[in-house]
Amino acid sequence: MIFKPLNINKSKLPFSNKYLINLILPLVADTALSVAVGVADTLMVAQAGEAAVSGVSCINTIQNLLIGVIMAFSTGGAVVACQLLGMKENERAKKACKELMDIVLLFSIATSALLLIFSSEIIDFIYGNIESDVFLSALDYSIPIYISMPFYALMSASNAISRSMGRSKITMNVSLLANVINIIGNAVFLFVFKLGALGVAASSLISRIIGALIMFIVVCDKRKELYIPSPLKPSFDLKIAKMILSQALPAGTEKSLFHVGKILISSTIASFGTASIAAYAVFNNFETLIDIPGTAISLASITVVGQCCGAREYDEARYYIRKLLAVSFVSMFILSLIFFIFTPYLLTFYALSDEAIDLALLTVRIDCICRAILWTFAFVSPNMLHAAGDVKLVMITAILDMWICRVLFANILGVYFGLGLLGTQIGMWLDWVVRVLVFIPRLLGGKWTTKGIQEKGIIAS
Repeated sequence: MIFKPLNINKSKLPFSNKYLINLILPLVADTALSVAVGVADTLMVAQAGEAAVSGVSCINTIQNLLIGVIMAFSTGGAVVACQLLGMKENERAKKACKELMDIVLLFSIATSALLLIFSSEIIDFIYGNIESDVFLSALDYSIPIYISMPFYALMSASNAISRSMGRSKITMNVSLLANVINIIGNAVFLFVFKLGALGVAASSLISRIIGALIMFIVVCDKRKELYIPSPLKPSFDLKIAKMILSQALPAGTEKSLFHVGKILISSTIASFGTASIAAYAVFNNFETLIDIPGTAISLASITVVGQCCGAREYDEARYYIRKLLAVSFVSMFILSLIFFIFTPYLLTFYALSDEAIDLALLTVRIDCICRAILWTFAFVSPNMLHAAGDVKLVMITAILDMWICRVLFANILGVYFGLGLLGTQIGMWLDWVVRVLVFIPRLLGGKWTTKGIQEKGIIAS
């Protein structure tokens, strides 16, 4: 049990408070920078009108599907690397990094090519009932975004490798540079060249290319504990690939079906009109801001819990699970309270209609209450299970929740009962409740201690 007395010597714990702070704070800054760019994008595009905001929101839903799968593979690779480091299998950890890079690049190049070829058809299929100006904004935005995805994949995998070593500061610095370039590019393309949604996408493409190239150079540095050997030479190690895929495929399946569900929800929201789409875009901005500390702690848990489980120090893993969940809950509660109070003032920065502002205010305020209480246990705890190698339960729960609670209830409450955007969000909050009821008992038990790569027999101890 996670709350049972632990047989540990706190003076000999592998990760000191200073180490955790140095790991988490750069991740907070990194996450905040990424979110800030998203918010800046929306604020800047909003000046071009609701059609532009709505077009960007439509493509971001599709983009988030790719990002979710890429991050799932990156997380799977990081889990394997961390567990191998915990086992003192450094050479195998390096091979895992190489396999991770090859997998994410192959996936992102193939999917980006398909999306580029069928861009207009995909938009029409998903959002066939949207207004023509929204469709054109979405199409303009989609092309550079799809081109940028292999570079995003390269950067995501490189960041995961760096975090596996506890080197989150370098990811923060590179993200800072890329995001500054992105914001400056937004200003130039939007306000000087008047390119609207296309300008925002072009800026994202440039920043991702620069960030990816820098991080690739970083993870190829042979002076580090982990690096990518022979980065330009294709390789395939079946055993290492099996390790990664055993973690990544369930997570990738979960993320892909989760985001497919979100696309369907976005399609439903699109049927409510431009005001609902715009309010939903603002809602997404605010929720990502609130989630910053929880997301950072969730990423840090992969490094900490993963290495403890690799070393089979499960009481140490339980200790860090307790500590990280507590820190996440407190930080999420405080931020949710702040946004609950100040959302009316923050909405004045968006050039939206009164209807869109009213919808955004209602959904954000209810969300703040739910997020303060539930989010940590619904979304940080599954990453801890991932770090231990316990991925199937997370996958099954997330998929069923998405399609029953969110997709089904989005249509029942939003369309049939006429609740619109609010109805779709009620389904989301119900999803969180179910997640908590499943994941917390799993953490409280000890079954996750039998799911590591050693225990599964993927690698000999």
